[in-house]
Order: sequence, then structure tokens, then C-alpha cells
Amino acid sequence: MFGQPSRSHAVLTGVAVAVLAVSLAGCGSPKGGKDEKGKKTPAAADSSAAAAASPSPDGKVRMPTGPAPTLTKARDTAVGPISVTRLAGPKSGVTGQVWVWLPPEYNDPKYAKTGFPVLTLFAGGQSNGYNTWAGSELPIQEEDVRLAKAGKAHPFIMVMPVQNFTSDEKRALDCSDIPGQPKMATWMTQDIPDWVRANFRTLKGRDSWGVMGASTGGFCSAKLALQYPDVYKAAVPIDGYFIPDSRLWQGHEAEKAANNPDLLVTQGKADVKMLVTAGGADAFEKGVVKSWMAKAAPPVAIEYYEQPGGKHLTSDFKKMIPDALQWFTKNLEGPAHD
Repeated sequence: MFGQPSRSHAVLTGVAVAVLAVSLAGCGSPKGGKDEKGKKTPAAADSSAAAAASPSPDGKVRMPTGPAPTLTKARDTAVGPISVTRLAGPKSGVTGQVWVWLPPEYNDPKYAKTGFPVLTLFAGGQSNGYNTWAGSELPIQEEDVRLAKAGKAHPFIMVMPVQNFTSDEKRALDCSDIPGQPKMATWMTQDIPDWVRANFRTLKGRDSWGVMGASTGGFCSAKLALQYPDVYKAAVPIDGYFIPDSRLWQGHEAEKAANNPDLLVTQGKADVKMLVTAGGADAFEKGVVKSWMAKAAPPVAIEYYEQPGGKHLTSDFKKMIPDALQWFTKNLEGPAHD
């Protein structure tokens, strides 16, 4: 949680395969249906086009199949608008807000046949009706453009979904399919990628897809990368925790275990790369992260970075942005055309 480490400091236990050598300086419900409280939801952007998204027989680029999504401008940045839609997921039955940012190259006629890599960004806290990466406190879009111009980072499509439908932490959905609750993992790892592929120029396969988040978003990014390595190749959990702690898991211990990054990292099933960070000024957080890394079994490959003097604050998460983007650039495929 940004600036409030209560969830990340709840019930936490945490292999340093390598130590990062770079310097980190500065870095629902369906349409017309009901939500988890039984309240009717408004009409949402139709994502049925996702079913029609299929790769062409040759080449790297997956061209969009449409129809064009219903997007509303959420805010302007110095490097282009961030848009938002309400995405109705046909596989999950979940409807929620998704923010999208396209790099300037995307709309440049010179890149009309180019597919772009995708980063999915998860917020800290409850992320109920907001995603901090779509706001001004974490200017990842401006940093991406600056680094891309310098040849240090890919221009990424950035996708930023909500994670919960209430501000009550006891009812957090843990980016998971908790029995009897909205199927957030299915929405996040199937419906959203399907929608992105159907509506934007992307690349085939998982090698251009990454996931990142801070605090609660760090939990989500670690969990989803380990659980769905067919979707994501790389992840950056920033100052995260690694045990699901929602009270909605009560009575569902087997399902909770299946969604527990503290166990998933030991299973040796996920061929994913991770950059995991901790704040140097937070001894508890360092212990959590290092303990978790020590449990990792190949083919998971984890690099560790400890931010000097870093605390569990948005202002310190912000400092991680430049080198996180450069790390993703080294570990994900960049823009390509056929």
C-alpha cells in the first residue's frame, strides 16, 4: 500500500540468483450484470472482439481485429493521453476499469505495421477505482519516452487495471480467483490480454509481456508471473509481500495455497525472470524479500536490488522507474514489424 505498509507488513515470509549490477538512481461483473455485492453494474466496453484475435500464420506482429474499443481520456500527460475503459471480461464475468497508455511511436505512421511490447502495472493499496500508475505520482510514461529517445528502453504499451471493488482491505481480492468472489486472476491474465491483443498492435507469444507493481501490486506481479508464465515472461515486484492475506480466503485453504507466491516460487514450474526490490531503510521488508528469494527454484531467475535508504513510500517507488524500464528492455522483446 502506497505510504501505508499495513498490508505488506501483515503475515509475511519471504534465491538471490544474481545481484543486480545496475545503479537504481532515481529511478465486476459482465455487461449489464451485478458486482460482488449484487449491485447492478453499468454497461461496459464490450471485449467480445478478443475471441476473434488470432495470430496471422507468419511473422511476429499480431494486428488488432477490432472493433475499436470504447476509450475515454482520463488525463493528459506530457507524452500523450492516458485513456480508460470499463472492460467486461467474457471469461471471468468481471467488469472493471482499465487504463491504457500508448507510446508516441504507436500512432506514428512509420510504425503502422509495428507491434509493441506490453507492461501491465498494478497499484499499491486497494486500487478500488484507481490505479496509481495512471496518475501523476508515478510518471512511468514520461520516463519511458525519455529513455526510448535515448535508446535505453522499449516504447511500451502500458495497461493499468483496478484490483478491487471495495476499499475494505479485509475484502481484498488478492489478484486471484477466490471462491465465491469476482474472478480477478482470470480477468487480469485472460480477459485483459485478450482485449489488448484484439485492439492494439502487439507481438505474438509471451516474450514481450511483462508485469510490475509496488507493495500490493508487488504481490500481484510476483504471483501472476509465477502462476501464469504462459502470459508473462518477466516481472518486477517493487517492495512487495508474498503471502495472500485477504480474509475472503477463510474456508478455502487449498485455493489459498494455490495462489500463494511463497509456495509458487518453490515449485520450479515457472520459466520467468524477476527483478525484486526492497527498501534499504526497512529491515523488515528486506527480510521478507530475501527470505522469499531464498526459496526460489529454477527455472525462476531472480535478481535483487536494495534501494539505498529506500522506504515503503510512493516517492521511493518512483525512483525505481527508470531502471525497472531498462531491466524490462533487456529481458523482453522490443517493437518489431513483419
